[in-house]
Amino acid sequence: MSKKTIPALQQMKRDGNKIFGVVVWDYHMAQIVDRIGADIVSVGDTVGHNLWGQPNPLAITMDQMITVTQAVRRGVKNALLSADFPYGPLQEGADSAVRAAIRFVKEAGVDMIKLDGAADFPEATEALVKAGIPVWAQFGVTPQTALAYGMEYGSMNTAAAHVPEGMTERLIQEARMLQDAGASLLDFTNSGPVVGPAVVAEMDIPVIGGFGGGPWLDGRVRMANAAIGYSAKALDSDAENYANVAKIIHKALTELGEDVRAGRQIKGTPKS
Repeated sequence: MSKKTIPALQQMKRDGNKIFGVVVWDYHMAQIVDRIGADIVSVGDTVGHNLWGQPNPLAITMDQMITVTQAVRRGVKNALLSADFPYGPLQEGADSAVRAAIRFVKEAGVDMIKLDGAADFPEATEALVKAGIPVWAQFGVTPQTALAYGMEYGSMNTAAAHVPEGMTERLIQEARMLQDAGASLLDFTNSGPVVGPAVVAEMDIPVIGGFGGGPWLDGRVRMANAAIGYSAKALDSDAENYANVAKIIHKALTELGEDVRAGRQIKGTPKS
């Protein structure tokens, strides 16, 4: 399996081949997704909220993001490794963004930086590219931008047929602005089946999406933990994921407890 590159991903768009990205937060999951041939492994800043139980997605720090990205880097050999900024460096300006990106490159060995909400900070994309750091730039409908579009925030999969007139052109302009700023890839949130294909058709670089995306994009990125039902809330969920690991863990550890309490030897340990 060969090392993925940004030019290779851009060629995949030209060839009509879909790009596969996975969000991971630990060494072992990184090894697994790298082994199955993921094109991008993304270390999302939601790790603090979704995995560590922090009160909100803004609580995670730069040092914490460096630590989790270092762990993922050890498990990734072939995929492109991307990391998100925590809230702060991008909002503080282009110089701050460059300093933070350099830390990610030097201390965690990332291949590129994903800028959430990049459409509001095109100068940061330009500055990172000038510093030689590839950018995966996010844009689209978020809770913050929904009001500007005159709509309630939700999945664009259902709302796309009813978006206000002119939204398609506005999002195409945002995408083109980020492409012109030097972004290597785009992350289109809540693209929907109407606006999404229109943006994809206008861009020379790959347009990938997570929540609110679909097969109309050049590729998809999904949190591994969500796809496999890892979180505790999956214990009470009937969602159609690819697995429900939480229920498997619950069953296995319940059996472990029963063996301990019954005085039986526990599985996976020497019998003598």
